[in-house]
Amino acid sequence: MSNKPGGKKNPLLAAERADRNRKILIQVAVAVVLIGLVAAIGIGIAVKNAKKNDLGATPSIAPTASQLRNGGTATITDNGAVRIGKPDAKVTVRIVADLQCPACKGFEAANAQVVQDAVENGTAVVEYNIISFLDKASTTKYSSRAANASYCVAEADPSKYLGWLATMYEQQPREGSAGLTDDQLIDITKGVGYPDSVGQCIKDNSYNKYIESKTKDVLNSGVKSTPTVFVNGTQVGSQDLALPNGEFKPDAMAAVIAAAAAK
Repeated sequence: MSNKPGGKKNPLLAAERADRNRKILIQVAVAVVLIGLVAAIGIGIAVKNAKKNDLGATPSIAPTASQLRNGGTATITDNGAVRIGKPDAKVTVRIVADLQCPACKGFEAANAQVVQDAVENGTAVVEYNIISFLDKASTTKYSSRAANASYCVAEADPSKYLGWLATMYEQQPREGSAGLTDDQLIDITKGVGYPDSVGQCIKDNSYNKYIESKTKDVLNSGVKSTPTVFVNGTQVGSQDLALPNGEFKPDAMAAVIAAAAAK
C-alpha cells in the first residue's frame, strides 16, 4: 500500500500513531496529577509548619514600663522568661516554675525574699520562666491560665511582678481542683495594685499559644521538673536547695548567689 499523498493510509501506522498519542496524553496527565500532588503536599506541609510556628500574640514589656525604681529594667527573654533587674548585675538567676506546682510554692516560700533582695541591691537579675506543664493537675487548665496572667501583669507593670508572684503562691489551689477562676486571678491582680484593664487580658487568655510553645521549648531543652533553678546558666543541684527530707532550705539561694557573685 502506498503512504504517499493521495494513496491509502496504512492502518497499522495510524493505529501506532494513535497509541503513541494516547500514551503521551496519559503521561502528561500523570505528570499533571503528580505535580498537583507535590504542590498539595508542599502547601500542606507549609500550612502545618505555619500553624506549628504560630505563637499567636507575643507578650512584650514597653520601654516606658521597663524602667524600675531601683535603676533596673524589665523585659521578656527569647525563652519566654520575665527578666527583672539591673543590666550590669553579675548574677543571673533563672527559675523555671509552674504556678500549680506545690514544690515551686515551697521554693518561693524559702527563697523569694533572698532573690528579691539580690535584685533590688543590684547583685542579681532574676528570670522567671513560668510554664504550664501541669494543666492536667486541674480541671480548668489552671497552669496555662495562671501563666497567661503572669504575662498580663508583667506587661502592665513589671515593678509589681514579684509581689504578684508571691501572692499567687500564697493562694495556690490544690492539685486536682478546678484552680482559681479568672475572676479570682483578677482579684489577686487588683489586690497588688494592678488596674482593672489587666482583667481583660486574663479573661481573653491572650497568650495561650505562646505559653504552649514556650513550655514545649523549655521541656525540650532538658528541664524535667519544676522548680528548676539556674545561676549564670548552670543548674543548681537539689542538694544545694533542699534538705534530705525534701523540704527546701531556708534562704539557700543566698549562698548560691553569693558564691556566683564572688567569681
